Amino acid sequence: MSPSQKAIVLALATALAIPAEGLRQKWYFDPPGILSVCYGYTGKDIDKSKTYTLAECKALLNKDMLNAISITDNCVPRLPAKTLAAFADAVYNLGPDIACNQSKSTAARLLAAGQLRAACLQLPRWDKARVKGVSVTLPGLTKRRAAEMQLCLQGLE
Repeated sequence: MSPSQKAIVLALATALAIPAEGLRQKWYFDPPGILSVCYGYTGKDIDKSKTYTLAECKALLNKDMLNAISITDNCVPRLPAKTLAAFADAVYNLGPDIACNQSKSTAARLLAAGQLRAACLQLPRWDKARVKGVSVTLPGLTKRRAAEMQLCLQGLE
């Protein structure tokens, strides 16, 4: 992927992540209880005594989103930019299983088989999280997956 293509995918994916994650410059626990800061950053190096600057938050988001793009592109090379951005945002939010683990994800199986439209339509199924040990649908995830699906399908038009 060329640097300009990567920049386009990064812009599209972060445009999904920013409103979905929201910005919190001090640490917090997300609904499943994962320590987070900024735009959903969950690294082990979160400093609980710190208020992160906007620039620091953007840098954390860009670093992690570029990693999610790379993971997704390695699992499913040469996706259209909007489809790649949609799945990269899902990987950023959920981890690589959604796009890469064919034993756990119908979407991953469909991506690997080149059935991109059907894979995009799988995104809304991934709107649950474990909260206090129970799998529950989270409205924010439902909205985020719908936005990802819409972008994903635009990539195929």
